[in-house]
Amino acid sequence: MMLEKINKPNDIKDIDKKDLPKLAEEIRQFLIEKVSKKGGHLASNLGVVELTMALHLCMDFPEDKIVWDVGHQSYTHKILTGRKDGFDELRSYGGMSGFPKRRESQCDSFDTGHSSTSISAGLGIVSANKLQDKNNTVVSVIGDGALTGGLAFEALNNAASIKRNFIMILNDNEMSISENVGGMSTYLSGIRTGNIYKDIKSGVVKSLNTIPVVGEKLINQIKKTKSSIKQLIIPGMLFENMGITYLGPVDGHNINQLVRVIKEAKKVDHAVIIHVITKKGKGYEPAEKQPSRFHGVEPFNHITGQPLNTVKKITYTDTFSHYIAKYAANNEKIVAITAAMPDGTGLKRFAHMYPDRFFDVGIAESHAVTFAAGLATQGLKPYVAIYSSFLQRAYDQLIHDVCIQNLPVVFCIDRAGFVGGDGETHQGLFDLSYLNSMPNMSICAPKNRYELADMLKYSTYFNGPLAIRYPRGEAYDGLKEFREAIVYGRAEVIYKEKDIALVAVGNMVKEAEKARELLKKRGYNVTLVNARFVKPFDEKCISKLAKDHKLLVTLEENVINGGFGQQILRYVNNMELDIQVMNLAVPNQYLEQGSVDVLKKEAGLDQWSIAERVESRYKDIQ
Repeated sequence: MMLEKINKPNDIKDIDKKDLPKLAEEIRQFLIEKVSKKGGHLASNLGVVELTMALHLCMDFPEDKIVWDVGHQSYTHKILTGRKDGFDELRSYGGMSGFPKRRESQCDSFDTGHSSTSISAGLGIVSANKLQDKNNTVVSVIGDGALTGGLAFEALNNAASIKRNFIMILNDNEMSISENVGGMSTYLSGIRTGNIYKDIKSGVVKSLNTIPVVGEKLINQIKKTKSSIKQLIIPGMLFENMGITYLGPVDGHNINQLVRVIKEAKKVDHAVIIHVITKKGKGYEPAEKQPSRFHGVEPFNHITGQPLNTVKKITYTDTFSHYIAKYAANNEKIVAITAAMPDGTGLKRFAHMYPDRFFDVGIAESHAVTFAAGLATQGLKPYVAIYSSFLQRAYDQLIHDVCIQNLPVVFCIDRAGFVGGDGETHQGLFDLSYLNSMPNMSICAPKNRYELADMLKYSTYFNGPLAIRYPRGEAYDGLKEFREAIVYGRAEVIYKEKDIALVAVGNMVKEAEKARELLKKRGYNVTLVNARFVKPFDEKCISKLAKDHKLLVTLEENVINGGFGQQILRYVNNMELDIQVMNLAVPNQYLEQGSVDVLKKEAGLDQWSIAERVESRYKDIQ
């Protein structure tokens, strides 16, 4: 077993060259086996096995640095730096992260989780090395999908001026999470498939060969002074025009070719980009056929590729997908926008039904928001579906381009609250705080899937910026008998009693309902309120609760700072209401990976923790 010889950084250099393909095969089998048990990112990791091996053969760790864009493709890097035992607890609470983490290893040079950041970070490391007279190698690996992000172009523009070796590897697998779109994708497709270069190169070689004596010497000299004739034939490429040396395309599954070109790139005294062609899901047929499905997977049967949990549950994303398409049938002004995630956000159905009204702008969340604003100024009704943690990337555009103009853009915020195994970079725990700060923005959150449908219907005639936030996973089916009409800024009183009032936001209504039952069994009177609107919240409801309750408890899956609870507390204090307020929210810190149930318990937001905390506080004020 070749893999048994890999126990610490740089061990790969002791593997015989002829055994490297065997090591690549063992790594793939290892990844398939481990990810099938724990879940995680599979297709992207299978696609970069040889590329990662080649980088480790050409670099010395931890002195040299790799910055992985997004970082979900860093599993092989973790194996080659001595962390293969950590895969038994991959993405588990207290276990190994599925992304690069500096706290985890000196061989992880930069924490990543969102796309388009690696060139900027790598350039920063190179510049720091220059100031400190370090001569180590720095490599930024970025996918072709991530090049649709504006940050990547800003960094490329800056990288062109650096007078020091800086290697960027363009991992071109023709896929981000969903199919790539836009001009960059078309440009790279032309490089991949075009025969013009091959024809010209062949013609130049033939012509030089006809020159007696010196022809062959000229060919060899060109190959020595340039990595290939290609650099003479195509000097006008996009990257070359920016002042960045372009090498490629290179077969991303040929270790010898990769090692050769990386060594050539290390000789360049400025920025150089290596264009590597890889196949997402390489070596595992189910992932090769369905790379999107195997991008991020739950545990599955590694032989068949089928998920272990075959029970189909209706998710909030499914609910959004169904109803946005339904309401669009009767409203031609409704258009839908995604940032490279039509599958993940549930807009694929809309795209099939209304292709002319669907826009995938690529991995470009900031652009998506301002693009939606432009559509709204012309009388259309844009729905922007983006994950909570990714919407953070468009903070300025939300304020400057949507809210200041008070435009009727609806933000459908998926994966709000606890997300789970992807960890700090993906938890949707900040949206209430940053959206709360924006004048003209309204925010609502459904307690169950039926209320999400009602909120979407309400949004079709709401005239202003509106955010609807909902969590990942199965949609709550309970409390369906409580379905009052949606009224702007009005909460819904589900159970009216006295003494203790639980006022919960969105997904926390389910947890609050269970906590209420626990408290009822202990003899307490408990009111349950579904906040519905976070901004504006129902001031009249809060004032009424203060008349016959001693303790008002707010519950939300959001950091406590700037969230729903603090708005309620401020109101109670300003109005001098005679009621104690207890805010139950996520501590103002970053939460690592782990199951949602474990994370809720750690944050004190599961039903048992809520009941214990509320009972303790209520006893204190008796």
